[in-house]
Amino acid sequence: MFTIEHDFDATVVTLIDDPAPHRQGDITINAFEDCVTVEQHDPETDTLRKITLSLGQVRDLAAALNLPEGAYRLRQP
Repeated sequence: MFTIEHDFDATVVTLIDDPAPHRQGDITINAFEDCVTVEQHDPETDTLRKITLSLGQVRDLAAALNLPEGAYRLRQP
């Protein structure tokens, strides 16, 4: 399950882990004009973990999800 919200400066997608034997915490993805952040609460340390991806990294990740094992370089549009 997921939700999508459009804020003033970002589109926010929240991925909610459906009930499972090893359920993980929800993930929030913030898509800004120049980067994308991925956040998840760490219950062990009670902190918010965040990583930031450039738009190029996001494009590479999207392409990688549909490719077989290997090393690739995407051509710039």
